[in-house]
Amino acid sequence: MKRRHFLKTALASSLASSAALQALALSKNNRYRKQIGIQLYTLRNQINEDPAGTVKAVADAGYFQVEPYRSPHTEAMIKAAKDNGLAVNSCHFDWQSVTNPGKEGVAPFSKDLEFANKHGISHLVVPYVHDYNRKNLNDYKRLAENCNKAAAEAKAAGVTLSYHNHAFEFEPMQGKKSGYDILISEFVPEMKFEVDVFWVAVGGQDPVKLIKKLKGRVSQLHLKDLQKGIKVPEFGRLPNEAFKELGNGSIDMEPIIEAADKSGVEHCHVEQDQSPHPLKSVQQSIKYLGTL
Repeated sequence: MKRRHFLKTALASSLASSAALQALALSKNNRYRKQIGIQLYTLRNQINEDPAGTVKAVADAGYFQVEPYRSPHTEAMIKAAKDNGLAVNSCHFDWQSVTNPGKEGVAPFSKDLEFANKHGISHLVVPYVHDYNRKNLNDYKRLAENCNKAAAEAKAAGVTLSYHNHAFEFEPMQGKKSGYDILISEFVPEMKFEVDVFWVAVGGQDPVKLIKKLKGRVSQLHLKDLQKGIKVPEFGRLPNEAFKELGNGSIDMEPIIEAADKSGVEHCHVEQDQSPHPLKSVQQSIKYLGTL
């Protein structure tokens, strides 16, 4: 009887703890709930057809801010966002101005900062790195050096520069170190991280542990879910169906949101790289977060 009572008490305690954690993540007073964003790359096909209508649908779905990406439609995305009362705090941009400064045909990073200041954007994000810039750890050291220089320039312009990860940064290289290990050790305090929890998991890492490890250094999160049963780590190409709506996959979002709050993350954006029905997917994800 004592053992049965103990198990019953332990189960009740566990359920209560889980409920409390979920309440923290999804409660009406949660600060991310009040400003949840979306990376508009999720809806790129729809934006190509109708930028204004697509962004209005995002507002109607209940999002509070958008994170545009650089394309011929960037200005239209920003205008539509502001027309619909959506904040635009962050933007992905043509990253080679940071990763390959001075390369022929690449505009200087100062132009990106001018763009950010023109539109009141406080965060710029390096969204990707070409494979020829990440062949070995020395490449990552050069990448960190270039990012650090740009971060100092950004800070002087009142903008925060961050780096968005994929899975490849976590692949072990020389001495079992990864490119992300180099970025963590080499980035100056002004250079931040935009942590994509999906790609962290695909890279075989724990998003919660990483966010806690980088406390004070993570500016933003990308929230997306991973299909159950996908073997990780996986540093190659994933099937389109690996990308799931929040709550439909294997990544527990509540502890991630709790870690974000404790680690000083400013903004969280929903993203889903692939979906047969993108608008339905982003509507489903925001319902999971309890925003509506």
